[in-house]
Amino acid sequence: MSQYHATYEAWKTDPESFWEEAAREISWSKPADKVYEAVDGLDRWFVGAECNTCYNCLDRHVEDGRADQLAVIYDSPITGKKATFTYQELLHEVATLAAVLKAQGVEKGDRVICYMPMIPEATFAMLACARIGAVHSVVFGGFAPKELATRIDDAKPKLIVTASCGIEPGRIVEYKPLLDEAIDISAHKPEGCILLQRPEAEASMIDGRDKDWAELVSAAKAAGETAECVPVAATDPLYILYTSGTTGVPKGVVRDNGGHMVALKWTMWNMYGVSPGDIWWTASDVGWVVGHSYIVYAPLLHGCTTIVFEGKPVGTPDAGTFWRVISEHGVNALFTAPTAFRAIKKEDPKGEMIGNYDMSSFKTLFLAGERADPDTLQWAEEKLQVPVIDHWWQTETGWTIAGNPVGLGVLPVKHGSSTVPMPGYHMRILDDEGNEVKRGDIGAICVKLPLPPGCLPTLWQDDERFQESYMSAFPGHYETSDAGYMDEDGYIYIMARTDDIINVAGHRLSTGGMEEVLASHPDVAECAVLGIADTLKGQIPAGFIVLNSGVDRAADEIERECVGLVRQKIGPVAAFKTAVTVARLPKTRSGKILRGTMRKIADGEDWSMPATIDDPAILDEITDAMKDRGLVG
Repeated sequence: MSQYHATYEAWKTDPESFWEEAAREISWSKPADKVYEAVDGLDRWFVGAECNTCYNCLDRHVEDGRADQLAVIYDSPITGKKATFTYQELLHEVATLAAVLKAQGVEKGDRVICYMPMIPEATFAMLACARIGAVHSVVFGGFAPKELATRIDDAKPKLIVTASCGIEPGRIVEYKPLLDEAIDISAHKPEGCILLQRPEAEASMIDGRDKDWAELVSAAKAAGETAECVPVAATDPLYILYTSGTTGVPKGVVRDNGGHMVALKWTMWNMYGVSPGDIWWTASDVGWVVGHSYIVYAPLLHGCTTIVFEGKPVGTPDAGTFWRVISEHGVNALFTAPTAFRAIKKEDPKGEMIGNYDMSSFKTLFLAGERADPDTLQWAEEKLQVPVIDHWWQTETGWTIAGNPVGLGVLPVKHGSSTVPMPGYHMRILDDEGNEVKRGDIGAICVKLPLPPGCLPTLWQDDERFQESYMSAFPGHYETSDAGYMDEDGYIYIMARTDDIINVAGHRLSTGGMEEVLASHPDVAECAVLGIADTLKGQIPAGFIVLNSGVDRAADEIERECVGLVRQKIGPVAAFKTAVTVARLPKTRSGKILRGTMRKIADGEDWSMPATIDDPAILDEITDAMKDRGLVG
């Protein structure tokens, strides 16, 4: 029997006692005066408490007997390099780098931008900032200069830590020219840059500003210099993470120290069913919230071994890479995006490569980041023979809003649902007037305030924008900007972003529901459905499909079958008449399909190149495909 319902009820009955109990898992240098307090309409958790996130991730585990346990495994199929760090070794690297940062003038409360690839040093930098009370802001390595400059101007960092390059399949992305241009065009000028030279590309240095990472760290080690943990208020910021794809002034999501630790530590067992000492792998990037929460902080808070993976699900070298990593490192649980599994499924539809590896250590697969269509989820269940858990959360929340809690006991799986709300989240599905809709009806998915620990308390230096962006549409609620419904059992179904609920001749329809039908076609690897402007009906849906590798049937035949499927499963009301076969879909580097940009192209609206796009050339391909079918304008 799952303990979920009793646990959720315990939270609902006495939220403060629930989180006070969860906070016992964290080491505090000073306990809280109050578990929760609202200050000027903003949530504050563990008020009066003092703590240090780096201490809880590293020092306490070394003190408690985990010094020789592996903390980080680095695996880079792109470069062929691997490395491991025990908790003792990681602590030494982080404490040394923290001393280097202090020597460069970084103090408690200062901001440090980390512009780094997926290498161990990225985790060193984040933890070193946390150690001395500095606020890190990780910007995805390779971000365009203009986007990086807006983040520099907003965060006003004292220092930037970076590497000479990132490495993608088949190409080297040199970071230094991008960084130099960003600093040139930004109004705020950081006092210095610390640069890690990678052998794949050596970067030029600017005298007086740029310092060599290896030289500084080597000198600090030779001198025996390390930095101790600096206590900070639980309500002080740990990091700023800018929301992806932003134009103009980006939104800097703030994460506090205390509530963040409490929430993430709670999730590792209760949500993910992972024990201290387990091998945990999140296949993401530290530039995204998933990387912050579940590559770096949560697994180390819990005493796990975390994997830093510099590779892709396909192409480094093939669709068996994930299975090789699981087998080689004894991975117990994997967390990745549904997009990764769609890519693997496209290249190896029968899952034949799985049989080449020893998967006996592998216990659970977790998917989040995009809606997990039932077809992909069932494919993973069938091929891997382990529980496959879809769950839903956001950059703003930092951890699971709704999921199937493995540690509390798995609930019956309903394909297409991210299952049930986690403690802390009082979910309501509202109509445009703010009234709760009937079970099964689609509406705006909202969280009744207050938000739980770990969620954003505000935006960086912009409380007013925080309130306006998230709390104004439905007073007393946090607006997720996702649309969906709750069934009779309290299961949450995320059907689309609010903007992707389309209005066809007065009928509100979910593009996610249509995508679910298209994805069920045996020849379709992945798909996206857009609502395109139509003078008669308001909007009409158009589907874009990518076929599995090895499919040798005529594309127009498959398209006709897809149209028929939607009409059969959803009905003529969907007015679904167009399916277009494309080679690939435009995505962010975290795997989210850029439906909004595609829709603007189709509607003939002005659009700008998304900062987070993985390959800009795909938008030209999509535009050409739309024009061929008369879908533009």
